[in-house]
Amino acid sequence: MLKGFKEFIARGNVVEMAVGVIIGNAFKGIVDELVTDILNPAIGALFGKADFSKSFILQIGDSQLLFGALLTAIINFVLIAFAVYFFIVVPMNYFAKMRKKAEDAAPKEVSEEVQLLTEIRDALAKGDRA
Repeated sequence: MLKGFKEFIARGNVVEMAVGVIIGNAFKGIVDELVTDILNPAIGALFGKADFSKSFILQIGDSQLLFGALLTAIINFVLIAFAVYFFIVVPMNYFAKMRKKAEDAAPKEVSEEVQLLTEIRDALAKGDRA
């Protein structure tokens, strides 16, 4: 039973996923600080406040519908998505494109068999029967 568990854990996908979760959790702090300390104050400067959780409250009897809290959560989601896209996805796509260009520009090595077959083809095309 432990042997199977060890094989499962030792698989590359599980280890890579675990590393991704750990790094993602650490990166969450950076994104949270970006939203909390940079983007939310910018929204606050534009709209007067960045937290709408105490606004847009609908009172129905003893219950409250907190539309402002929902609006704040939606704004935070959009800001996080914006930050992740422009600070992570766009640069990674740029570097992937640059790496692909470098790989495409590098001369491809031709095997000996392909070189020999090319020479035979060219000789046959010329009509050499040597």
